[in-house]
Amino acid sequence: MSSAVTPSQLIDRFGRQINYVRLSVTDRCDFRCVYCMAEDMTFLPRNQILSLEQLYDVGKAFVDLGVTKIRLTGGEPLIRNNVLSLVERLGALEGLKELHLTTNGAQLDKYAPALKAAGLTGINISVDSLQADKFRQLTRTGDLNRVLRGIDAAIDAGFSRIKLNAVILRGRNDDEVLDLVEFARHKCVDISFIEEMPLGLIDEHSRALSFCSSDELREIIDERYPLGNSHENTGGPSDYYRMVDSSIRVGFISPHSHNFCHLCNRVRVTVEGRLLLCLGNEHSADLKEVLDAYPGDSERLQHTIRQAMAIKPERHHFELNDDEPQIVRFMNMTGG
Repeated sequence: MSSAVTPSQLIDRFGRQINYVRLSVTDRCDFRCVYCMAEDMTFLPRNQILSLEQLYDVGKAFVDLGVTKIRLTGGEPLIRNNVLSLVERLGALEGLKELHLTTNGAQLDKYAPALKAAGLTGINISVDSLQADKFRQLTRTGDLNRVLRGIDAAIDAGFSRIKLNAVILRGRNDDEVLDLVEFARHKCVDISFIEEMPLGLIDEHSRALSFCSSDELREIIDERYPLGNSHENTGGPSDYYRMVDSSIRVGFISPHSHNFCHLCNRVRVTVEGRLLLCLGNEHSADLKEVLDAYPGDSERLQHTIRQAMAIKPERHHFELNDDEPQIVRFMNMTGG
């Protein structure tokens, strides 16, 4: 069998094939997580964001170019009006193998069954604390009980893959690492621990002082639940480990301590139509300009996406720096 690259594949100049797109459907969120955004945020006006029709056109263009996984992100994607219609249309695309969602979980008790029926195949749910007061401090506005109901609703809906995500900050929730693992074990869902990303100017805490490396967290877990590297690849950035007495996976996403750029198979599309070629760089292409000027012209849109592969950088250079963030856009603008 020939291993030659077909014209429909997205290959960057370093030989990495792009088969995974994170598609932001909104920059708005009903939480104000301290590591993600400022407490007082200004969001994009409606005329600057992609319509649901344009978001579908972008998703379809990527699938036609060989992408097999789309993750819908935000902000909080489930507060976008009529987002279920987008899920249903994307879920019907021939060639798309995985359609996932990243959410804060607050709307899942209402939407989980409908999302499953619309074609969503997997959900990542952010939960950084299992203590209601601490959860409120970290999210500023979040209700832990509502998120826990959302997790149960997702489990009851029968998604093939559910994963919890936790950003661990020293002195804030690092004492809950084992509690979070035990919660995931009890619910029979995967969990990933994420090193804080240095995106956006945050004055609520010191990123350098609050940083917890994946190695530290793995050592904490390993003392109670010995971890063995599973070497599994789910198409995302998590490095997964298994425990001998549980079926769940424990993942670590380590943009600082264990750079995974050489394996990068992802790009992001912001809700304003910027095709971001790297989380930690500003290299981008303006897809909204093409979508607005040439509506329905899939060939031109695909050409723009192909051309953008030439500017995907080799890696990011995240540094722990309290003075200025490397990237001034917040995570909600990037697409989580």
